[in-house]
Amino acid sequence: MHFDLPDLRLFIHVAEASSLTAGARRASLSTAAASMRIKALEGQLGSRLFYRDSQGVELTPAGHDLLVHARAIMRQVDYIKDEFSQYAQGQSGHIRIFANTTAVSDFMPDVLARFLVSRPGVTVDLQERLTNDIVRGVIDGSTDLGVVAGPVTAKKLEIIPFNVDRLVVVTPIDHVLAGRKSISFQETLGYPHIGLREGSTLFNFLRGQASEINAQLQMRIQVFGFESACRMVSRGVGIGILPRSIAHRYAKFMDIAIIELEDSWAERERSLIVRELDALPTCGKELVEEIRAEACLTKAPVSAG
Repeated sequence: MHFDLPDLRLFIHVAEASSLTAGARRASLSTAAASMRIKALEGQLGSRLFYRDSQGVELTPAGHDLLVHARAIMRQVDYIKDEFSQYAQGQSGHIRIFANTTAVSDFMPDVLARFLVSRPGVTVDLQERLTNDIVRGVIDGSTDLGVVAGPVTAKKLEIIPFNVDRLVVVTPIDHVLAGRKSISFQETLGYPHIGLREGSTLFNFLRGQASEINAQLQMRIQVFGFESACRMVSRGVGIGILPRSIAHRYAKFMDIAIIELEDSWAERERSLIVRELDALPTCGKELVEEIRAEACLTKAPVSAG
């Protein structure tokens, strides 16, 4: 069985566009030529790859399987190009990262700033995603590296733990709870909460924990960042649940108190996930080592999100 790389790239374009015409345009082919190549590919595999109708095309189960493999193959081809271009252009490469809310807004910017300054030829695409989307992206090859908090049960992944942090309760310094050393999550549900925006990893996680005990988060306001959440707390708007490292950072200059969460799930291991570490481009493997080294050097744990 023989595969042409242009045909695999065409197949990816058509699958992602859900349109033969749009996919052909991305591949700089006529629709007729693209259709012939897709049919030839289906003939080689002995499987139908697309359902076709007047609205466009939709992947068959066999098509979904091929898309995972085709993406992996084409990314490997891109990695080879990046690796060998380093000899002519100096250090170069591209890394796509799917990460949770805290990593995107707090931890990764500092690490990536140091990493990129010393590697002018490297580019990074950092995207905030929910945990399930991060895991799925690594599995199907749409991202090189994932940053998650909490357990990962998916198979066919390399999981690289690098840090542990706890979630804590943050209150105004004059709040009725402020003198407590610890508190359960269930007890906090009697007070209005300040949380991150709908769809953020941390908000979804906390909402899930509330659902586990048949309760609801009493949201007073949702904001777009940890600093905004701490400012709201410091002014008496409500309480919040945040990563401990972030809470301690803002407690240095804001009037907030920090209370330990008693729940076992409050402590979450933070991990990098990849399909295969050795298959990453050189710059990707170097970034993994940079993150692990940073976690070892930082005595106060980086945040879990």
